[in-house]
Amino acid sequence: MTITNKLRIGILGASGYTGAELLRLLARHPGVDLRLLTADRQAGRPIAEIFPHLGALHLPVPVKIEAAEWSDVDLVFCCLPHGTTQEVIAGLPAGLKIVDLSADFRLADPASYAEWYGHEHRAPALQKEAVYGLTELARGAIAKARLVANPGCYPTSAQLPLMPLLEAGAIASEVIIIDSKSGVTGAGRDAKQQNLYAEVTEGIHAYAIASHRHAPEIEQGLAQAAGRTVTVNFTPHLMPMSRGILSTIYVRLADGATSDGLREALARRYAGEAFVRVLAAGQAPATRHVRGSNLCLISVFADRVPGRAILVSVIDNLVKGASGQAVQNMNVMAGWPETTALEQPPLFP
Repeated sequence: MTITNKLRIGILGASGYTGAELLRLLARHPGVDLRLLTADRQAGRPIAEIFPHLGALHLPVPVKIEAAEWSDVDLVFCCLPHGTTQEVIAGLPAGLKIVDLSADFRLADPASYAEWYGHEHRAPALQKEAVYGLTELARGAIAKARLVANPGCYPTSAQLPLMPLLEAGAIASEVIIIDSKSGVTGAGRDAKQQNLYAEVTEGIHAYAIASHRHAPEIEQGLAQAAGRTVTVNFTPHLMPMSRGILSTIYVRLADGATSDGLREALARRYAGEAFVRVLAAGQAPATRHVRGSNLCLISVFADRVPGRAILVSVIDNLVKGASGQAVQNMNVMAGWPETTALEQPPLFP
């Protein structure tokens, strides 16, 4: 497909990790013209100084968001911190298309948002039009959307294997345990004591136990798939690596279901998909198998406990878990092939 009409693109919050990944991916996209970059503390500095690895690209100098010229862009990616995006997006021109990488529009229920994020939703009217952008499972709605809420990294890794199985009635919705492990970039680029090298290296630790904000996002998607309320046990862990997520998910089989049947159901659901791949029996995915790519690899194993199965899912948290899926959603919104600018294979080793 030849792209003739380019989209003029802005990236709000371009100086963070997800902003850098968007710049890397969009640099090779034939359909975009990067017109606007915003940053706060980094405003006025050339991208070559902020991200030397992108120094060869001819990119706009980031400006403060107050100086942004909205008439010069058709679509913006919002990579702003949670809690600030709602008011920013509410102030944007009504015709501007938006892919929001924050959590501000992911929870459809404003009351649930207030409970988990500690303040009232500041743009409830916009929340009503936001489409949750898990691309493989929501293409039709994304194609018609003006505002797409890009899924979180942990929810992407959990919902892609679980939602088709709940829709098919192949697993029980009452007992789902999600044990996820992530690289440090999932915590953002700001300096934080708990993310210092000496605090993270040579160890692993659980965090936000029974209180992580991605739990209600995961449950929202699973409830939609199951047709009933779903509550999960979700525990994230921080790993001494820069990027990647591995989720090990423990499920109870529905009556008559088998682990082979789960694998076959997932393989049917994702047959022909460019980015979601179900591995053969006995193959276990690893984060190094998806590094730098928009892939999600899924495997299914029979548990030694009768009537139970184990799902393993891996993604790159900065690509399929953030910026890659955001580009994939933009492609759907624009009517372009989903794989555009996302064809690169994983970086290995």
